[in-house]
Amino acid sequence: MNDYLLFIDTEASGLPVNWHQPYSVEGNWPSAVQVSWLIYTRDGREVKREDHFILNTDFVITPKAMEIHGINPGILAVNGKPRKQIMQLLADDLNQYQPMVIGHFIQLDYHILGADFYRASIDNPLLNLPVFCTMLATTQLIWTPMPKSLLLGDLYAFLFYKPLLNQHNALTDAEAAGQCFFELMKRGEISEKVIAKQQKNAGIKNLKTSPVKFFELFVPLPIFILLIFLTYHL
Repeated sequence: MNDYLLFIDTEASGLPVNWHQPYSVEGNWPSAVQVSWLIYTRDGREVKREDHFILNTDFVITPKAMEIHGINPGILAVNGKPRKQIMQLLADDLNQYQPMVIGHFIQLDYHILGADFYRASIDNPLLNLPVFCTMLATTQLIWTPMPKSLLLGDLYAFLFYKPLLNQHNALTDAEAAGQCFFELMKRGEISEKVIAKQQKNAGIKNLKTSPVKFFELFVPLPIFILLIFLTYHL
């Protein structure tokens, strides 16, 4: 495990139109409207935290997304900063600390940030860093006939016996992911072996950019529905 851990979360303007499209396809990938990250040492000492809103100069927040996280154009007009400025801050921290990047359902955050690095014309440091998803590490915590991963609020309540307040705020969710990660480490549910096994699975980072064949459309549909459900309930 890396010496530093960076816990990250985004709130977005919406959902991807098509997960198979590259970041260069205009209108396909949502923009982050809030990006928050916390950096810890591997033994749990907080090093720094960042929390930023992004000015909406080139995107529209969908009504459904606004309903979930409550971030509207007025909030961004008052508190937002240029995307390039925020993405450069993130890139600098990623390059300086070389952390393992951790989040809950981080696949969505990973690609939203990838699209925003592209828009900001900044090299994406995430490509060269290990990524770990706390959501994928929760399947073994509950007994069901089918494998199931816990939503962030459910995982937090399961571990700490209290509700996670102020969800769908990126800083709150990034901090909660950190607390859950260290608690799972303490309980032995996350280990170096678990982390190494997840690193071998390139599914989080992979982005299919080739055309989808007709028969393949029937396979990802349940997964796509699950992703939508998870996104609006994290």
